[in-house]
Amino acid sequence: MSEKLTIEQALNEARRCLHCGIPGCRKGCPIQNNIPDFIRALREGNLGAAYEIISERSNLPAICGRVCPHEKQCEAHCVLTKSKRGIKIGSLEMFIADFAHQYGLKPNPKSNGARGKVAVIGSGPAGLTVAGDLAKQNFAVTVFEGQSEPGGVLMFGIPEFRLSKEVVRSEIQQLRNIGVEFRCNVLVGPDITVDDMFANGFDAIFMGTGTALPRTLDIPGKELKNVLTADYYLRMVQLVHNGMLDDQEAILKEGDRVAVIGAGNVAMDAARTAVRRGAKEVTVFYRKTEKEVTAFPSELEAAKREGVHFRYLLEPCAFLDREEMQECTGTRVSVTESASIDLKTADLKERKPVGGILLQKITQMQDGSFLPTKENVLFSCDCVVLAIGNKPAARIVSTTTGIQVDEKGFVITRERPYGMTTRPGVFSSGDVVHGPATVVLAMKESKKVAEGIAQYVDAKRLMNECGS
Repeated sequence: MSEKLTIEQALNEARRCLHCGIPGCRKGCPIQNNIPDFIRALREGNLGAAYEIISERSNLPAICGRVCPHEKQCEAHCVLTKSKRGIKIGSLEMFIADFAHQYGLKPNPKSNGARGKVAVIGSGPAGLTVAGDLAKQNFAVTVFEGQSEPGGVLMFGIPEFRLSKEVVRSEIQQLRNIGVEFRCNVLVGPDITVDDMFANGFDAIFMGTGTALPRTLDIPGKELKNVLTADYYLRMVQLVHNGMLDDQEAILKEGDRVAVIGAGNVAMDAARTAVRRGAKEVTVFYRKTEKEVTAFPSELEAAKREGVHFRYLLEPCAFLDREEMQECTGTRVSVTESASIDLKTADLKERKPVGGILLQKITQMQDGSFLPTKENVLFSCDCVVLAIGNKPAARIVSTTTGIQVDEKGFVITRERPYGMTTRPGVFSSGDVVHGPATVVLAMKESKKVAEGIAQYVDAKRLMNECGS
């Protein structure tokens, strides 16, 4: 995670940059940010120029400076990293963007909207990237967002301790400054369809809806109270933080024992949030070993420092209510005999609270594969948070003709014009196309799609002019 710097620290850090002839840091940045030049401008004390340089490639520098895995990208490619003295690029980017927000710097003029009219569905990293890039090219851009305020996963998915929501709001205000319009509380599908948008005069439509549906486990006890998805849990906590829900609605009670299933970045976010919400004990369960953990190393280490426990080579095979836990305690149970425990399907009217988990032991074979065994363990808990991935929702595709998806529900796009779906004029990128990824990787693909949209609208207008 990037370190917040004072102006003196930022200037001293910028002065350490070697300004390599072939900058590896820029090569390591997925969106090819002009890192040496913005560091040079900062070193010279010209923060306005530094922000202008960053804004050429990024619409979300204050966010990227905080949540990008710099240790795997730009900073990993810095020549000084080999001697463990790498430049703190993320911290410098964050410093410049925060300075710009604080003093109201506006590096780009407002769009005149003359080049075309584009609708953007979703205001996560992909949607905001496309909106910003097209507004800078004088497109009139309208973003449709189903939530009460824009930001998508940046607002409701990444916890406050990792990404301040005031930072997200500041970045979105910069997009408003260049002419991007936001319409919130609008669900595309139920409230307005893609056909409606074309009928309203939009030249092209971008779908950046992400993977809105969390994956769950289809095992006994899945209906029990307090068996939650990480998306739902994190969103409830953020709504409480925003003052939109009562604190009791954040589900987790102080002193609860929490089990988190999964070991990606979202699992770390959920576990660390539970610690901050006063959980007595937080344990992460993962079916593989620590070597296969998909979370960023920095996030894994942060969770460990904060007291999160990790148990590997274990996979849930049933969630138990408190009565079932009492029946099982002290009893030797094997997975093959699990039916004899009389695992009941929870009464949906009663919604009995979860009391524990029956976990199956996993073994790693010599070829590296992971296979279940016939041994299991019991774990007592008051809350289970599932962080095992997401899949796309079909709300838009099901209300629109001509948009094809693959067998997993991900939208199919083409190379030319880049990012267009199987329906002409409808484009897509981000998680809904490529699966869950980091903020900056969603931005990388979306910048290419923004170019494809511009080419499409220009060609469409030219053909209309030629035909008239």
